[in-house]
Amino acid sequence: MDHFPIVEELRYQDPLTCFIRVPREGALWLDSAATSQQGRYSYIAFSPFQTIISKNEAVNPWTVLEAVFARYKLTPLSDLPPFQGGIAGVFSYELGGYLEKLPRSTIDDLQFPELMVGCYDLVLAFDHPLQRCWLFSSGFPETSEEARLTRAKKRLAYAKDLLSQTVTLPEVCAVTIAEEAITSTFTQARYEEEVARVIEYIRAGDIFEANISQRFSCTLPDKLSTFDLYRRLRKNNPAPYAAYMQLGDNVIASASPEQFLQLENGMVETRPIKGTRPRHATPEQDKRNAQELMDSEKDHAENVMIVDLMRNDLSRVCLAHSIQVSQLCALESFATVHHLVSVVQGKIKPEFNALDLLKATFPGGSITGAPKIRAMEIIAECEPTLRGPYCGSIGYLGFNDNVALSITIRTYAIHQNFLTFQTGGAVTIDSVPKEEYEETLAKAKALRYTLVGERNKHIIT
Repeated sequence: MDHFPIVEELRYQDPLTCFIRVPREGALWLDSAATSQQGRYSYIAFSPFQTIISKNEAVNPWTVLEAVFARYKLTPLSDLPPFQGGIAGVFSYELGGYLEKLPRSTIDDLQFPELMVGCYDLVLAFDHPLQRCWLFSSGFPETSEEARLTRAKKRLAYAKDLLSQTVTLPEVCAVTIAEEAITSTFTQARYEEEVARVIEYIRAGDIFEANISQRFSCTLPDKLSTFDLYRRLRKNNPAPYAAYMQLGDNVIASASPEQFLQLENGMVETRPIKGTRPRHATPEQDKRNAQELMDSEKDHAENVMIVDLMRNDLSRVCLAHSIQVSQLCALESFATVHHLVSVVQGKIKPEFNALDLLKATFPGGSITGAPKIRAMEIIAECEPTLRGPYCGSIGYLGFNDNVALSITIRTYAIHQNFLTFQTGGAVTIDSVPKEEYEETLAKAKALRYTLVGERNKHIIT
């Protein structure tokens, strides 16, 4: 039997004013804060009927996801935003350790869950170009049709009542932290040593490329709420795959520019980023930086290696003849950096679903290296702490088999009041350690300046 969600179109509003009306605990805002085709939809999923938080559990978290995904199925409503209910939240990098036997860095001071997701029967969807908004209600966890539809109607009325409340948007807190309060897992010299070590692995034939990152951390002041911090971040660094979620002691606040996976109507798309140059406030210099990136053989080589890796990963679940590269090394510009972005597409085999796709490709190749498993082993050697959410994924696995997931970069991960953010870059045979270090600082600009409150002259507005 087909299970359709019930849906009602509501008056279009700013998603921010809608998000402050719903219960914050367990709510997920997938916030397309940039104007682009990739940033067409935003979603607010709230009041989950089940939450899954996994941290060093004896039960494989992928097995838990499989059980949920097998129980709840929706038939997609066409010509509407594709997320109409499902599993959504944060899939941390270390989830890959349940798919492959991998070493782990020894320090886990952040203590962020490996899996932090909700199972959502209520989703508010925004189509920004069309200025339209819909509320979906599936009625899950009820699965008998009569009980499901009865619950769906009650939940729809509950959600409409929440969203009709009069609220005042508070001013964003201006509290900042001192620059010197932000510490790193690496000195410049130590980071450059690790880059040199990776280059030696490449020369020895172990790998072609590995993504090595440094992690920054600080303690959040009591007066600065995580949501105010996110509001500042989305203003400083608007991004097509931004997100905010709070569940228990854990918060994610992301301004990711990178799509990991999209699945709609059986078609898969991944958009790996490799190649970076900083933006500049002077238009002439900004243009020179962009041209330098487009002309760089090293950056093109980085990108092409990851494209090949993603083609290989997609071949596990996609029809072989369907996999194609529709865009190779195109320039895309964001608030603080220019990137090279490629697009790989394929048609999923009929015997596979959204979760199979994620398992076949997780974590994304653009933030591991090639070949993936050996690169991840070397990452564990070089980086002293677990990555946590960084380089994992944020987004949804729809019960209708639609998927949209980002790569978790340009992101704050917060446990209690301990905040971290990480930036890295691809190390290849042609890497210069000092330049690799400087690239991590360029990528960290918006995150750092959002905390310290200084205007970043390299942020383009």
